[in-house]
Amino acid sequence: MTTLGKKKNSGVKEFFRKKIVSLKRKPQTIPLLVLALAFLVYSLNLTHVSNTTAKIQLSGMGLCGFCTMLFSMLSFVCFLNAFPHRKKTNVPMLVLMFLMLALLIVCDTFYMGQITKAITRADHPIVVDANTIYISKAAAMLGVHRIIVVIGAVMTLLVPVLRKLLRKIDTSLPVEENAQMGEIMLSGDN
Repeated sequence: MTTLGKKKNSGVKEFFRKKIVSLKRKPQTIPLLVLALAFLVYSLNLTHVSNTTAKIQLSGMGLCGFCTMLFSMLSFVCFLNAFPHRKKTNVPMLVLMFLMLALLIVCDTFYMGQITKAITRADHPIVVDANTIYISKAAAMLGVHRIIVVIGAVMTLLVPVLRKLLRKIDTSLPVEENAQMGEIMLSGDN
């Protein structure tokens, strides 16, 4: 292997070592990233939700869409306040965050129920075809969103376990040979 290849390989190893060290210091980053993924999944598919709300127009659908965005953003604020830097966990903020995550799941479930009600009602059901495919996309996205929110909540509960598991990973740098250390010490005497 060439010296350039060795340097690249060692640079990649060092990059991942640094990432693992930062995760060891702040294991709550993992559930935060999962909750950020849930927020991105919902917000990037918000057009489907808005079009579905405009097409179906059943009670509470718009409010559920609004509450989902609001509670997603506020749950981030609560999460960041629940795990302050170099301090103990703020339990009231953690409880408030879990309450908001539960409300997210309730809003998604209610919205999916309204979609099902509109598609399966006896009089004038909404037909999902090529022009209204966004309805099925919104329903599928809400199911995925619920799953990701539940995974984020479970990962938040498991932060102490993640901390213990991450501590078991060896991220120490290999110590140079003792002969080289002796040369450094001798050269420092001059």
